[in-house]
Parts: sequence; C-alpha cells; structure tokens
Amino acid sequence: MSDQQKGNVVMALQILLGLVFLFSGFAKVIDPLGGWYKVDDYLTAFSWDGVKTLSFLGSVLLNIVEFALGTCLLLGVWPRMTSIGVLIFMVIYTPLTLYIAIYNPVTDCGCFGEALKISNWQTFWKNVIFSIMGVILYMWHEHSTRDKSILKFIVVSAYTGLFLLVVSYYCYYNLPIIDFRPYSIGTNIPASMEVPEGAPSDVYETYLTYEKNGEKKEFTLQDYPKNDSTWTFVDSRSELIEKGYEPPIHDFTMEDPDDGDLTEDVMANEGFSFIAVSSRIDKADMEQAHKINEVHEFCEANGLKLYMLTSTGIGSDELNAFIQETGAQYKFLNADEITLKTIVRSNPGLVLIKGGNVVNKWAVKNIPDFQKLLDEAGGDMEKVEEMQMHKPNNWATAFIFFAIYFAGLFAVWYAIKKFLLKEEK
Repeated sequence: MSDQQKGNVVMALQILLGLVFLFSGFAKVIDPLGGWYKVDDYLTAFSWDGVKTLSFLGSVLLNIVEFALGTCLLLGVWPRMTSIGVLIFMVIYTPLTLYIAIYNPVTDCGCFGEALKISNWQTFWKNVIFSIMGVILYMWHEHSTRDKSILKFIVVSAYTGLFLLVVSYYCYYNLPIIDFRPYSIGTNIPASMEVPEGAPSDVYETYLTYEKNGEKKEFTLQDYPKNDSTWTFVDSRSELIEKGYEPPIHDFTMEDPDDGDLTEDVMANEGFSFIAVSSRIDKADMEQAHKINEVHEFCEANGLKLYMLTSTGIGSDELNAFIQETGAQYKFLNADEITLKTIVRSNPGLVLIKGGNVVNKWAVKNIPDFQKLLDEAGGDMEKVEEMQMHKPNNWATAFIFFAIYFAGLFAVWYAIKKFLLKEEK
C-alpha cells in the first residue's frame, strides 16, 4: 500500500472515529446527571464506594475529553497525539466492557448516554473494532496529510473544555437541552408501556439441582430425574437465554400504601395533573422545595391534582422530616428510584400530564408561577403557553449546538492565527 493510500485510510478512520466520539461525548455532556448516575452504577458494581465523591466531576471531565478528542480526530489535528488518545480509551474500555459482557454487573454500559442503547456484548465488539482502528491510526499517523499543529490541538482542547463546561453547567441546573429518555415531552406514557401483540417474550432456561449419595447435580427440565426417587430436590434457578421485547417504559408505577397502584387512574385523567418527582427526599433541594407547595396551592384552587413521586418510604423518618420542614400537604406515592431519575433530571422536578401525555417538564428552579400565568390568560388553561405541549425538535437543537460550537472554535483559531502573524511581523 502506497503512502498516499495509507494517508487516505488514516483520514477515513479519523473522520469515522471522530464522529463516533463526538456523538458519544455530546449525548453525555448535555445530560451530566445521567453520566453521573452511570458512573455511580459502575462504582457500586465494583464496590468502589469510597471514590463516589469524585464521580460527578470525573464523569463531566471524561465526557469533555471524549468530545474534544472527537473534534481533534474530525479536524485531523495532531494525528500522533489523537491516535494515542484513542488507544488509551480503548485500552481502558475494551477489557472493562469484556468483563461487563461476561458478568453483567450493569445492564447498560452508557457509552452513548440515553441516546443509543446497545447490549454489553455489542459494546465489547464495538470496542474491539475501534481498538483495531486505533492501532492503525497510531501505526500510520505519519502518513496523515492533515493539520499537525500542536498549537491547534491546545486551542481545540482548551476551547472545547470551556464551552462544554458551560453547557454542562446549564444542563445540570436546568434540564438537558435534548431529552433522549422515554419520558420526553410528547410521550404518551400508557402507550409506551404496551407490549405489541406477537412481540417476542423473554426466554429462560430452568435448572434444577438434585442430590444423590451426597453428590449434587444440575439438570434441565428435559433431563431431570422425574421418576427416580433416589434423587432429592435441592434448588432451582432460571437463566435468561434470550431477551424478548421490552417496551420503552416498563417500570413506571405510582404506588400508594393503602390504595395500591394508581398509575392507571392518573394516566386516564383527561385533564391536567402535576407529578412532582424526588428520587430521594433526603437529597432534595430544600431551598427550592417550597415551589412544589405553590404548585399544590394552584392545583387546590383550580381543581387539579398534584402527586409527589419518591422512592423514599411513606412514613419514613426522612419523609416525615421533609413534610415537617416544608409543610407539604400533597399526596406522596412511591416509585422506583432509577425510574424517577430517568423521568426528570432534577430533585425535585415537575412533570405536567394530560391524558397520559407528557405535556411539559421543569427543573425545580424553573417552575413558573402558574396562578399568575392563568390570570394573564383570563382563567383559560388552554391559553397558558407553559401548559401546552410543544414537542421539541431534537435535530434542530443538535444543529444549533454544533453550529455554535464550531463557529466559536473557528473564530478563536482565526483570532489566534491572526495574532501570531501580527507578532511575527
């Protein structure tokens, strides 16, 4: 293969890997809490609880590095260093994802945030392929005809870091600018919980353990000693052989200790209902929690319902302390903590439901004064802009994000080059 052909291969791999790293970094940078939760899952799985205090910062920085590396690859900046960066990522993640694929300590690697879900084995083989690409990039980086400027690498890295820190800060204190989760605005929750007719179900293999003469042996349902009384049954276990269809929303419940699951009743309400969400009451933002009380007052005055979903046990000391401190008088219901973290990236957060549809969502600090808005609309809720569904255009949001990012990057680089040329003169 000629040097020119090798250079073309390097450029193709740079563009391909650059786009993948950009997409992966972008999906996680705009959802810093989601990235934090996933890192915590890993730390819990490996019993590394002692470093959880650094998990949020580490998650944000890792996402920024990944995005910056993707930009440098795409633009062909400093091929030797970027190829080393790819290899470092792959040397770390390929063995890690092999372990995860074999032992399954987490069900989702989180490689692409909430934007794209792939199985643990798919993740591992993806990393094997990317590792091979990284090796080729490193071996042939000298054949690259693209920009080898070290200064440009520094500029890209510094600019990207600052830009993404601002974006992550905004998405942390508000909500992700794009919601890839199954509870995004416009979603019909009951419809997203349905399993289509004819959809494949989970396939399990059952293993039965029997004992005879002090020796234990495992059988399947096809060959266990059904009619042999000399064997004594000891235990059984089921192993998932093939995953069936799983609806986008499969773990949403609204449990009341006395009345049971109220999900169907709440989702069937054709009027407006508010659902406040606190994954854990003891971790809620107490400085902003009073806003939920204001929403409750609005609901009481206008015949609407407000429910608070939390994983904290009804009647627990934590919940009682919260009620005492905030004076909360609304109804509390229980739900799974991971589900609540998925619904809205704020603690507490607020979701507006109508006929089972997600109409709008707010981080607690952005909850509007609904009574004021209703008064301005002449008492007609259908005219309150914040209470109407406006399903966002994710493609437009992504385009604007990357347009601003690259326009700023090229402007900074042009300004630096102009300054350096001026200094040379």
